[in-house]
Amino acid sequence: MRVWVDLTNSPHVMVFRPLIERMRADGHEVEVTARDFAQTLELCQRFGIEHTAIGRHRGGRLADKATGLVSRSLALARWAGKRPRFDVAMGHGSNDVTVAARLRGIPVATAFDYEWARAQHTVNCRLARAVVVPDAIPPERLYPYGARGKIRAYEGLKEEYYLADFEPDAAVLDQLGIDRAAPLIVLRTPPDVSLYHRFENDLFAQVLERVRGTQAVVLPRTPKQRAELARAGGFVVPEHAIDAPSLVAFADTVVSAGGTMNREAVALGTPVYTTFEGRLGAVDELLLGEGRLRRLSDAAEIEVEKRGDGAVNRVRRDPAVLVKLLLSAVD
Repeated sequence: MRVWVDLTNSPHVMVFRPLIERMRADGHEVEVTARDFAQTLELCQRFGIEHTAIGRHRGGRLADKATGLVSRSLALARWAGKRPRFDVAMGHGSNDVTVAARLRGIPVATAFDYEWARAQHTVNCRLARAVVVPDAIPPERLYPYGARGKIRAYEGLKEEYYLADFEPDAAVLDQLGIDRAAPLIVLRTPPDVSLYHRFENDLFAQVLERVRGTQAVVLPRTPKQRAELARAGGFVVPEHAIDAPSLVAFADTVVSAGGTMNREAVALGTPVYTTFEGRLGAVDELLLGEGRLRRLSDAAEIEVEKRGDGAVNRVRRDPAVLVKLLLSAVD
């Protein structure tokens, strides 16, 4: 089959890397489009994923997002119209590819693991033929979006699939000048351009003050955040996309206001706190209940110290499972 994959955000490159490899190994022809946002294009280059860069992020306001959806969807549809016909299109939360594929009459699959992004899911679930989500999400939460009869659920975390073949590489520590004898804290900034996270995260700001001057690596999402952190000083702020999973694996503590890095830490056995202030999704509810993720209420709770050397029991799942579910949009 001819498969079209659209990548709109940095984590999507990680999610689809092994899936693209598996589909090509199975004889499918895969073409990739990518949006210029965060480290998406840099990560495509890092992993050698050939892609066509189309569009950019237009901003966090609802009007900006609507403009971005229309303009990029039309651009994608024009691009697809110049290619041999695709049998299926897919993305992880990409409204753009869902709309563009429907305009071209191409079956489309959508995937996500946070169920409360209502505007996004209302578009995707109604237009897609397959909705691929973790089985932790109760199906009835997705029915209002138009997902009834389309849900394809998988076990565990998506991170357990795309990190299945992953082994940490200590080169990232040398790249950042990390002292391996000192505690290492890794922080991921809030997704301040997301509709479901519209407010200032005061707790995360307190966390930054708590760890300032220690060996704290902060991974910003946008150039604006990177510039603000550089002005503040007292942190290690990478200039370009790095091997973040390896950094997380070697960290003593991870603190993230988003979701993907939290779950990467869980999958890799690193102690992790969430400062997310939006409505919790079912996956995080499950991880908190199991004690695999901790919700931070006070920055003083963070202990800047080395963690123990206990063995990590990782769960590794077969990416072929996700490939099968996504390709089921053709059935």
